[in-house]
Amino acid sequence: MSSRSSTTDEPPPLVAPAARRRAKAPAVRKGGDGRFAFWLVVPAMLVLTAVIGYPIVAALIRSLSSDTLGESPHFVGFGNYADALWGARSGQFWDSVEVTYLFAAITIVLETAIGLGMALVMNQAFRGRSLLRGVVLVPWAVPTAVAAVLWKWSFNPVGIINAVTGSHVVWTGADWPSRIAIIVADTWKTSPFIALLILAGLQVIPHDVYEAAELDGAGAFQRFRLITLPLVRPALLVAVLFRLLDALRMYDLPAILTHGANDTTTLSILVVQSTLSELKPGYGGALSTLTFLFIFVTAYAFVRLLGVDATEAHTRDSRKARS
Repeated sequence: MSSRSSTTDEPPPLVAPAARRRAKAPAVRKGGDGRFAFWLVVPAMLVLTAVIGYPIVAALIRSLSSDTLGESPHFVGFGNYADALWGARSGQFWDSVEVTYLFAAITIVLETAIGLGMALVMNQAFRGRSLLRGVVLVPWAVPTAVAAVLWKWSFNPVGIINAVTGSHVVWTGADWPSRIAIIVADTWKTSPFIALLILAGLQVIPHDVYEAAELDGAGAFQRFRLITLPLVRPALLVAVLFRLLDALRMYDLPAILTHGANDTTTLSILVVQSTLSELKPGYGGALSTLTFLFIFVTAYAFVRLLGVDATEAHTRDSRKARS
């Protein structure tokens, strides 16, 4: 009796407060880790802001002044912008805009189609797949300036292109042959980049989805149209966005292949010519600011029109695939 009563008289252990303290501890550590991570990121953000922001601000300030060689700089307001948009130089500026967007549109369509095909092939299981993936990335690894020189030799009147095709085209001597040469070189250089991004999107698609569709009688094209394209669309749009930003600032290929001649002057080439060749940094600053605005507006419109829809569609299609 005494032993049983002593056992029952002992107070129960206080477990709840300790459990509550342990439950609150992770929240405190999480908040501390978040603040610590924030202060670790702050120096990098300040450096990035300075590196990115300074050229933009400097170009904007320079664009508001006229400092042609031999003249003292003086404030001209938006005169350089008016000169480019609707003034004496407007024809040259809008021609460069047309050429830039023409190159971007054609190269993005070709590179997306070729990159998608390459990604679909590399996503299959076969011997030598790893070797193929490495070989495919070689054009992307080659510096653009080096690739431009190689293609300039290839498009020479006595180069390999005319030798293989049996033609006598002077590729860099007329408008459209020069544009075709730039488009071919850029497509060869950048298609592997898009293929790599699309391949990353293909590899996260569950294989069970394809097996279920095949059991339901879906053919290869139906599986591609109803499963592959919807689920890989976010990665595809990211690849196209990166390529769009890169294409709108194209400089290396046309500068080396044609030096901007034969209606191949892009906005970036026009900025360099105005600033360094014509020695008009004020007008060149206005052109660089306009180029930045064109790229920013284009990217913003692309994200607003396609980015949110792609994310929502990916979430919806993923839920359907799991169900």
